[in-house]
Amino acid sequence: MTLHTALILLTALVIGLVVGGLTFLGGTPAASAVLAGLLSAGGSVPVLRTLIG
Repeated sequence: MTLHTALILLTALVIGLVVGGLTFLGGTPAASAVLAGLLSAGGSVPVLRTLIG
C-alpha cells in the first residue's frame, strides 16, 4: 500500500467517524448513524483522491 492510498483511506475513516458520531449525537438510531458514516466515508474517497492526488 502506498503512502498516498494510506493517507486517503485514513482521512476517509476519520470523516466517516466524525459524520457517524455527529449523526448519533443528533438523536438518530445507531444503525442510521453507522450507515451515514459508511456512506460519507465511501463517498469521500473519490473526492479525496482528486484533492490530494
